[in-house]
Amino acid sequence: MGALAAIGIGAFAQVENAGGVRRRSDRDKKKETERPGVTDRMQGFYEQKSAHEADLSYMREIYRQLDLSKPANTPLYFPEDVIDGQQNLFRIILGLVVDGKVPAYEYLDGREVFTDQYKVNIAEMLDRFGIYYQQGKGSTERNPKYVIEEADVPTGQVLNYYILEKWEFDRRSNRMKTRVEAICPVLNRVGDFGGEAKYPMFWVKYDALRPWLAQQYVFLSDDNNLPQYSIDDYFNLGMYDGEIYKTRNLRNLSMMQMFPDPDDLARAQDSIDNRLKNYGKDLWVPTREQYLAQKEKEEALKKAAAEADTIPERTVVSEDDGDDRSVRKSSTRTKKRTAVKTKKKRAAKPKLSSSGDQPNSGASKSVRRRRR
Repeated sequence: MGALAAIGIGAFAQVENAGGVRRRSDRDKKKETERPGVTDRMQGFYEQKSAHEADLSYMREIYRQLDLSKPANTPLYFPEDVIDGQQNLFRIILGLVVDGKVPAYEYLDGREVFTDQYKVNIAEMLDRFGIYYQQGKGSTERNPKYVIEEADVPTGQVLNYYILEKWEFDRRSNRMKTRVEAICPVLNRVGDFGGEAKYPMFWVKYDALRPWLAQQYVFLSDDNNLPQYSIDDYFNLGMYDGEIYKTRNLRNLSMMQMFPDPDDLARAQDSIDNRLKNYGKDLWVPTREQYLAQKEKEEALKKAAAEADTIPERTVVSEDDGDDRSVRKSSTRTKKRTAVKTKKKRAAKPKLSSSGDQPNSGASKSVRRRRR
């Protein structure tokens, strides 16, 4: 009996191990307490593994600016205050960064490096941007904690976001993939010499934010107040409206530096957008069935255009020698011209003589010789 029990216990343990079930360690429990509501499994589910360079045939990094005054971007700004547990994007980001749940990285103006060397010091960052805070309970030099009151969060000054997009064409799936790599909140304040100045705060990797953004739902229009999409859906589905302010280049120049003229800048931005969107279409090769269907469609369009290239029916009026007028209709220009030529060639109607027996002809009559 003891042997059977031992075998049963061993088999049960083997099944548990085969299924990936293991006992939680103290380290796992500590992680769950540090990140309430987000587990390691949830974090791993939202992490996107970057494609291997051998599988990529094209990759480009695009920097966009999201202006929150545009209607498409307002879901990121509202609500300004916490209402029924709803928070805007900046409150979520700042709270996660201050609590140490999500790391923040220095803004290096086009040369972003997401390593431990460039992690932001929370206290220095708060002091630099004038955000009032207090030391939290249990705060130590090794593990500092900060508390920021809701009224001290400058949500009304964050009117822009910078996002870093990656456009990758994967050979395996033969598709162009777009994903947001990082987000940077931008403070809008009055500069030292007057006028509005922008102060980028820090970069946060988007994958680290996804578990919390997926739990925050927003409504996208005033016509429908039902929040059907999360902030994570908002970014993944490309619902934002952002203009390109920079692309990764060797000289590390912004679009405004490369194209000082506003018209040239707008044309360059549109050109980059069109090339990115049409890159995958240019590499697409249709199948035989798709090619034949497309050819048949083009021929049908040509035939319809040829049939439609006619002139509506016109009324052609031509005068005869008399007072009567003959009215004829022609549906095409060819018929009209033919009718006119026919009338011109028509011989004049001979007139009768006064006697009414013979036609009055101007030709000389032949005189027969008569016998005398």
